[in-house]
Amino acid sequence: MQSASSHQGVLPGVKPKKPAAKPKPKPKAKAAAPASDRVRHEWRARIAAEYGSAATTQHLVLWLIQIGASPDVIDAGLRIVDDELTHSRISHEVYVAAGGTEPPRIDRGSLELARRPHVPLEHDVLRTVVRTFCLGETVAVPLFSHLRAGCTVPAARAALDRVLRDEVRHRDFGWLAFDWLLTTPLADWIPKILDADLPGMFGDLERSYGTANPAFTDAATAAMTDADRAWGLAPPREYADILHRAFTRDFQPRFAARGIDATPAWAARGGE
Repeated sequence: MQSASSHQGVLPGVKPKKPAAKPKPKPKAKAAAPASDRVRHEWRARIAAEYGSAATTQHLVLWLIQIGASPDVIDAGLRIVDDELTHSRISHEVYVAAGGTEPPRIDRGSLELARRPHVPLEHDVLRTVVRTFCLGETVAVPLFSHLRAGCTVPAARAALDRVLRDEVRHRDFGWLAFDWLLTTPLADWIPKILDADLPGMFGDLERSYGTANPAFTDAATAAMTDADRAWGLAPPREYADILHRAFTRDFQPRFAARGIDATPAWAARGGE
């Protein structure tokens, strides 16, 4: 017979509980990829670019108010101003996380839209809407989607999540404003204005993102490390590929749906 001490604290017929298993230690978070000078340079530039977008969009909204634009167009534009200021702030947060300490370079002269006094204000509104939103913000959607796809650094990924979500709405604002302009007396002039201006606008895109950008053929920028991709960067050649696909997928069909044949302007842009 077992002694009483062997059953101390245990009821007859009840099996003693096994001691609780010790919790397994949580795996250590994977260290962020080291940030290169290229990463810091890119995110510093994005701070200024987003800040500038806020200012020029604000100026565009003023013009829209002055020409009596539809309230839904004005409201959508004002929301974008707030978005762009947020994008600038979170880009700064990523820059700091990457070890950046220098302030952004912001040219005050670039924080406003140029007015051409020899044409009606509506013409400058059209040019800004098309250049900045129907083109620039439309191609920005696949560009930021591509940058986000390879981004794994948490701070950069969170910033690109927010930017990409907003860029879709910014693109839609451009086409909303364009559609409103088509309901105004300017509508009869729009094809002629775009025949003259669209080739140059496409050319500017080619110089910024395409094969006409000097970085496209620069050996120093052609390669891209996995660490830089993890911070939300991509090489110039991939920018160019996305731009060229955007014409077929976005620009051409969207303009065609509004009675504008953009193909001749695209062919005349130069740069390839």
